[in-house]
Amino acid sequence: MDYLKIFNWGKLRILASGVLLGTAGVKILSSVDAKKVYTNATAAVLRVNDCLMTTTTKIQENAEDILAEAKEINRERAEEKIVSNKQTNENETNIEM
Repeated sequence: MDYLKIFNWGKLRILASGVLLGTAGVKILSSVDAKKVYTNATAAVLRVNDCLMTTTTKIQENAEDILAEAKEINRERAEEKIVSNKQTNENETNIEM
């Protein structure tokens, strides 16, 4: 048998091209210029993260303030209702006597 005729040269070309491009890609990705780009991109992401965390903290603090004020309003209303009920009960008792 003639093994050279059976072998698929198209697939070998694709494999060789992939290896060549992969090797070139590794060299490009590990170059000094590429590392500078990665470093600057990472620094930008970290700055965005700091900004988002600051904003998130402010929003959380405001939400906590709103919640505390809402609870205070409900507590005051409950106290007013208790006082109102006591006065109503006292008035009814005085009327019956």
